[in-house]
Amino acid sequence: MPPVGRLLLAFVAAALLGTPALARADGIMLVSAGAFWMGRDDGPPEEAPLHRVYVRDFWIERHKVTNAEFAEFLNATGLRPAGTERRYDEDDADARIHRRAERWVADPGFEGHPVVEVSWFGGRDYCTWRGRRLPTEAEWEKAARGDDKRLFPWGPATPAPSLAVFGRAYGATEPTQGRSGGASPHRVEDLLGNLREWTTSALRPYPYRSDDGREPYAGTGLVVVRGASHDDPRESLGVTRRRSYDRRGASAGHHFVGFRCATSEDLGEMAPGGRAR
Repeated sequence: MPPVGRLLLAFVAAALLGTPALARADGIMLVSAGAFWMGRDDGPPEEAPLHRVYVRDFWIERHKVTNAEFAEFLNATGLRPAGTERRYDEDDADARIHRRAERWVADPGFEGHPVVEVSWFGGRDYCTWRGRRLPTEAEWEKAARGDDKRLFPWGPATPAPSLAVFGRAYGATEPTQGRSGGASPHRVEDLLGNLREWTTSALRPYPYRSDDGREPYAGTGLVVVRGASHDDPRESLGVTRRRSYDRRGASAGHHFVGFRCATSEDLGEMAPGGRAR
């Protein structure tokens, strides 16, 4: 679809969600068009083969969406408007956003933590509300990996607490900011650890092709989740790791899955280091 058509659709969708559709260029990083190495040959079968994938220009948020940010969305659009899927498991014991005095508010001390218990549909709707979308799994891996086949966003160093949040107790997330040393070549942070992340891709075997029916996930089959959670062990970390959930899993929130948004729309002049002004 031409860019003008995509933008028009975004305006319509965002209007239905009650907000303007223009993407704001705050805290979002440009990943320039080009090919990169995706997958690996020395890992699980679903990650093979190592192959080249071309990805067009896109922008991806530097940090995962936080509890405070998602609370703002719930206040603007509602928990579950008629005819929509459940967006957030507010009645789960792990939820960190609760309704107080007729408003959704992040629990004290968890405002800057990545939001948990958001369903795939909730992540999709939040990104649309922001004039954005969930990233494809190819975009996610390119943002995390760069073009040198690395298995960790920060390079070859063994995962450490200063680089990623992993090996923690159940529910022990950390704020999204504070580990800039764990950033990827594109300066995107917190890609491994803290929470896994929803994508817009249906699970299909590699080689990855964006035109083979896997993009976008339409609510049937399996949806891909990337990254790692705070309670995943060190040995499970890696930018090529693929996990997936069926429709039932996508319709529910989880204590170990969050998300960030992306966009293909041109956000204009870039600041030093690749960040959109």
